[in-house]
Amino acid sequence: MKHCRDPTSHNQSEQRLRWVFKLYFHTHTETMAKKLVIIDTDCGIDDAQAIMMALAAPNIQILCVTCVFGNATVDNVCQNVLTVLSVCERGGIPVFRGCARPLVGANNLSSDHFGTDGLGDVIKDRDPNWEKKIQREHAVNAMIRLVSENQNKVSLVALGPLTNLALAVRLDPCFPQKLEELYIMGGNMEGKGNFTLCAEFNFAMDPESAYVVLEEFLCPTYIAPWEYSCRNGLTWEFFEELINQDAPAARFMKMITSKCWAYSKEAMINKRDVYFGSCFVTYDAYAVAACIDKNVVMESIQCPVRVELQGSIARGMLALDRTNELKKSHSVYVLTKCDIAKFSQLLMESLRQPFKK
Repeated sequence: MKHCRDPTSHNQSEQRLRWVFKLYFHTHTETMAKKLVIIDTDCGIDDAQAIMMALAAPNIQILCVTCVFGNATVDNVCQNVLTVLSVCERGGIPVFRGCARPLVGANNLSSDHFGTDGLGDVIKDRDPNWEKKIQREHAVNAMIRLVSENQNKVSLVALGPLTNLALAVRLDPCFPQKLEELYIMGGNMEGKGNFTLCAEFNFAMDPESAYVVLEEFLCPTYIAPWEYSCRNGLTWEFFEELINQDAPAARFMKMITSKCWAYSKEAMINKRDVYFGSCFVTYDAYAVAACIDKNVVMESIQCPVRVELQGSIARGMLALDRTNELKKSHSVYVLTKCDIAKFSQLLMESLRQPFKK
């Protein structure tokens, strides 16, 4: 007598193995010390994705989120962060309001790439009581305090203009040496700008602050420049799969990307497309992914860097000194190659479910 194999048994076995692995992974990470992280953000859509990625990571403990102007006004940024934390059921994480303008001069630059509110101008019901949920302490003071309380244990992830960080080192010159490490999404390697002709958006918004940070922060520093994210972009098919998962976070991301990223995908030939070809890129998530798992970064360049402050074309550009012309003693790591498979998995997990911990 010939016995027929149940066609569902193989799938069930696979599912059991998957659950065993997941249980082991979460149990194992619970016994490990979590990495303490402060996220400094100008919360636009890609920042929202990056914050969700950090919230989903079992090895990350977010001490707070500090807000800075950039993709939107600092008040809009504060509201956006509160919205993201609410969607992910993590409203207990403290949010601090930071700088509303550059370190030097007026804020004469602006961007509506992510809409006027930073999240695509699609959220209709804003919380009228949002200000009551923002901590009264200034973001820079909170940053200095929390890092001082946890010396050499905090990883700082900067996703917007570096104004809060520059002000922190001005108020406390020892602040950088108290950090474990610094991750920056910003700058560029090749003089190809995405905002001005030669400069990336975050550095162009406050070149002086970028200069101060990269001259005075001597802690281990990892820069995810514009070209890194563009050269390691994902397909638009992956984007569709990502936002169409059946989970609240995915539905939220689908809503806030419905206007601006659909426009970017279908109608607009932007600088990224001209230089690197059409692809889906969520810039800030690349810096957060490196913080979560260093193995996501496959290649980097270790060298001194400097931010150009002069001129009408190159102001805000990041210069890499690979031949030691500057004679600087401090080098940074400029990320160049990403493990796309690992990065994609982190993105998928970030929108799969709420991440209450």
